[in-house]
Amino acid sequence: MMHRAREFLTSIGACALFALANATSYGQQPSFHVLALYSTHVEPDHVAFAQQALQFYAAAAAKDDFDFQPSTNWDDLNDATLNKYQVVLWLNDFPHNEAQRTAFQKYVEHGGAWLGFHVSAYNDEDTHWPWFVNFLGGAVFNGNNWPPLPAKVTIDDTASPVTKRLPSTYIAPANEWYIWRPDPRANKDVKVLLTLDPANYPLGLKDIIRGGDLPIVWTNTKYKMIYMNMGHGDKIFTSPTQNLLFEDSLLWLAKRP
Repeated sequence: MMHRAREFLTSIGACALFALANATSYGQQPSFHVLALYSTHVEPDHVAFAQQALQFYAAAAAKDDFDFQPSTNWDDLNDATLNKYQVVLWLNDFPHNEAQRTAFQKYVEHGGAWLGFHVSAYNDEDTHWPWFVNFLGGAVFNGNNWPPLPAKVTIDDTASPVTKRLPSTYIAPANEWYIWRPDPRANKDVKVLLTLDPANYPLGLKDIIRGGDLPIVWTNTKYKMIYMNMGHGDKIFTSPTQNLLFEDSLLWLAKRP
């Protein structure tokens, strides 16, 4: 009963967010269309992040005049649906079957844009999706810190449209930070935008990151894509500075030729 009630409340919340995202655009043509995919039956901290991300981007849609559509139906990863959107967000999950994977690959290879957070890029020896590993710049999940902790972040390119409103460093709210191997920076097609500052190390209490070059936001320049390591728990949107990154990343992806 509690499970069904939670699903009902999630559905009501999504409807409210839909209304907010479209309220100010009544009678106007939105500048672009965004599909945000998420799941409610995943790790609770990832659900908490997704719910706050939906609120954040619904408010951004009203402010920046774009259409924002949340969905828990990953079968929306199909040609007919994806053709309606300029940007697809994966908030806390990833495709569940081969048909969804194939449709997404076709979408980005034909110019569609992707913004992925945290676990949306998870891959390991059991994933069996080599195209997606290449899409990420060759990066494979290799570990993480625990528990989630705030961290000092360094901006690699302060002139980028994605980071232009950020200072050279800032303190990111508590997050579970991922280690990737090989280092995505080693890929000539990858442009790293943000990196964990070495001053953080050792980072963690139970699982500890002791050192190394750890990019946390990057783009594979062969595609219109940005991956962000942030996305664990309910603290991610508590930084006004970091929120600028979330907003500007989406706007850049939508308007990039």
